[in-house]
Amino acid sequence: MNHVTIDVQIACNAAELPSEASFEAWVEAVLHHLNSTTETELTLRIVDPEEGLALNQQYRNKAYATNVLSFPFESPIPLPINLLGDLVICADVVAQEAREQNKPLIAHWAHMVVHGTLHLLGYDHIEDDEAEHMEQLERDILKALGYADPYADDHADNQH
Repeated sequence: MNHVTIDVQIACNAAELPSEASFEAWVEAVLHHLNSTTETELTLRIVDPEEGLALNQQYRNKAYATNVLSFPFESPIPLPINLLGDLVICADVVAQEAREQNKPLIAHWAHMVVHGTLHLLGYDHIEDDEAEHMEQLERDILKALGYADPYADDHADNQH
């Protein structure tokens, strides 16, 4: 089994946040599915809409808070540990999307962590073939975790 160390930073007052153990299990599931055996570290920051908006404007030039932002770490020198990077998840956006899409909140959290972790590992959904591959990975990983297909009813709105 992989070993994941996650620095969870709660920078909001949102209710119903997943446990640190859940975050770790979701990242572990991605790494397990991709047959990664490397010790891995990442930072997961849970933010309010104001911080989500500021980061999305600064890094993506988008004037809204999004569900998940991924910042892969690229080291200029070799390091003894695999630092994946940072995930920033806006709790209010995740909760709003779960309500709008009639999905269990915990399932949507799992999806956002899986989606963001795949981005940290270099997966993307800019081109159609990349999107299909990434979405299939998400479906497979979430199914292994016991969650429904996140794209079953609402294909486009889950993308950030």
